[in-house]
Amino acid sequence: MLYRESGDFSSSYAEDSQTFPIKFDRYRYYFVMFIAIAVIPFLINDYWVNSLFLPFLIYAIAAIGLNILVGYCGQVSLGTGGFMAVGAYACYKLMTSFPDVSMLVHVLLSGLVTAAVGVLFGLPSLRIKGFYLAVATLAAQFFLVWLFNRVPWFYNYSASGQISAPERTFFGINITGANTQAWATYLFCLMFVIFSAYVARNLTRGSVGRKWMAIRDMDIAAEIIGVNPLRAKLTAFAISSFFIGISGALFFAIYLGAVEVGEVFGIQKSFLVLFMIIIGGLGSIFGSFAGAAFLVLLPVVLKIVGVDWLGWPTDIVAHLQLVIVGGLIIVFLIAEPHGLAQLWRVAKEKLRLWPFPH
Repeated sequence: MLYRESGDFSSSYAEDSQTFPIKFDRYRYYFVMFIAIAVIPFLINDYWVNSLFLPFLIYAIAAIGLNILVGYCGQVSLGTGGFMAVGAYACYKLMTSFPDVSMLVHVLLSGLVTAAVGVLFGLPSLRIKGFYLAVATLAAQFFLVWLFNRVPWFYNYSASGQISAPERTFFGINITGANTQAWATYLFCLMFVIFSAYVARNLTRGSVGRKWMAIRDMDIAAEIIGVNPLRAKLTAFAISSFFIGISGALFFAIYLGAVEVGEVFGIQKSFLVLFMIIIGGLGSIFGSFAGAAFLVLLPVVLKIVGVDWLGWPTDIVAHLQLVIVGGLIIVFLIAEPHGLAQLWRVAKEKLRLWPFPH
């Protein structure tokens, strides 16, 4: 009764091919957008922004980027942390070299720099795939971290080897530095999340996305029917790295403010984003959001329940988090390879048919 499409018809091809063809889905989307833009900024404080909202928004962008490469194009990558570091260091160099340029431009240019680096490291995908490609991207992860540690130019010859974001404003409001406001940093990151989701959704539903999925399903057959594997794989690496670079720039400049590449963008970061798309759902934009939300909320919930309510030691709760994440990955890979996104689709289908038998 609540979720029906009876009487909801399309009179043109554009209406039939829109992202949300059912009115209920469109209204739900508009409601979520209204809450995110017009309600949450007035209710949040520094704690909620730094512990939940900023990590969720930034990781969602990174998960969207990795999902394009792994979920849609089928190219396994373990170098997400290194590409996030490229975005962070590119943003730092741009902020210090061009202080009068808008922060919006800095973040977008950081994404473009990361896209160029992603294409460079994506060249091996033309010859290798599967496990060997994963090892190649893992080598890229270690090489990039080593490069940023060993070349002083990247951190402006700082004695500590750490990079710190200088104060910058956006429309006269501080979004980096010590005098930021919670709602301003939240809205700045939300703007990039909406942009990333919109671009990724349209790309994956268009001809570019169909070429990616053809390469993912069977690259030889895709080449036979006219798909250029060189162009398809390199565009996937470029667009994926663009989004990951944006997330790295935001992670450094807006969220942390100061980073050291080995501690922040290590191999753990690559696995974390990969776990997000496995749990959320490969080949799904919604799955990227679901996986990011789950892995950001999980440590907060475990801390509240385990440490604050039950009085468990902090190290026990941290190990319990690893056990839960590992167990869920095994369960999803065996029982539901398409993750939380598929569970959401099944729930909607059951709701559409309820109370009729199915």
